[in-house]
Amino acid sequence: MIKGRKKEKCCEVPIKSEVMVAAIVTIDERGQMVLPKEIRKKAGLAPGDKLSVVTRERDGKVCCIYLIRNEEISSVVKDRFGDLFQDAGDE
Repeated sequence: MIKGRKKEKCCEVPIKSEVMVAAIVTIDERGQMVLPKEIRKKAGLAPGDKLSVVTRERDGKVCCIYLIRNEEISSVVKDRFGDLFQDAGDE
């Protein structure tokens, strides 16, 4: 860490910084999917950790699904999706 600079949290990095397809997963007949080990390891996820599922809709259909750590959900939702909630209140 550079002296005098505040360490940024992963989710505070602007969304334009790095977006990539990290894996392709398959949903089984019970609606379950496996998050690949490499992604769990990079994310520091362990059995029992909780993730919030956040969705975006376009024309009444879900177009994006985000997985966000429960501990980060309030700040992430406010920072990343705040404008969506404001827009929803305008309707």
